[in-house]
Amino acid sequence: MMLRKEFLTALFLTLAGHSVHANLFFELYPNDLLFGKGNPDLSNGEAPLIKPVQKAFDQMAEAAKKENVTLKIVSGYRSFERQKQIWNTKYSRNQKAGLDPIDNIKKIITFSTLPGTSRHHWGTEVDLIDGSQKEEGDVLLTQKFQGEGPYARLALWMQENASQFGFYLPYTNNKKRKGFSFEPWHYSYAPVSIQMLKAYLKLDLISFLKASEVLGKEVFDIDFISNLYQGWVSDIKKYGSGVGKAIWCYT
Repeated sequence: MMLRKEFLTALFLTLAGHSVHANLFFELYPNDLLFGKGNPDLSNGEAPLIKPVQKAFDQMAEAAKKENVTLKIVSGYRSFERQKQIWNTKYSRNQKAGLDPIDNIKKIITFSTLPGTSRHHWGTEVDLIDGSQKEEGDVLLTQKFQGEGPYARLALWMQENASQFGFYLPYTNNKKRKGFSFEPWHYSYAPVSIQMLKAYLKLDLISFLKASEVLGKEVFDIDFISNLYQGWVSDIKKYGSGVGKAIWCYT
């Protein structure tokens, strides 16, 4: 088991080491990688992660198993192309229903995000369920992680133990938080994702999206991106604190 002291040491070394070499952000996390178009060094399996995250997750899963909770990843790394497929499918469906581009996008980003802005592009994020429970229908529903839901025990175990292994819940149920809805299944590996976020925020997102084949891109101007950051991107839980402002990209 990774003790909290060990995690904090790893986090400190990550932050301190990168602060000494500012350009290391761009060497470790090139644009293509942050946008989901790179070739990250991923673990094997149906829901791969970058290898440092996989190692931490395996340690956490082993600890959970001792308490009869089976951590199963239903979504790990997600490429730009996969996110684009999800986005364009939803956009086309909403367009056929008569939604204009702005309302279409607002509807999609309740639970999904623009290709190129997903944290899942980084290989540091996991969507989890309890693999010991029967899977019926859509497994990523909030009610399934609460009360008598099949994944309520998992949610409680993660709430009490995830931070010991470096994982935290970005999208909490704080009613004052805006943007993406509460996602009790989505956890992020802080020692790496914090650094990736810093590098990501240096990128020219508008130019990238304009050059892509993402539906609805005609409305992606500076005002749109600014509003997206302020309303849908910035209001998440900071690691190690309550809900606070931390400009980010998605779920």
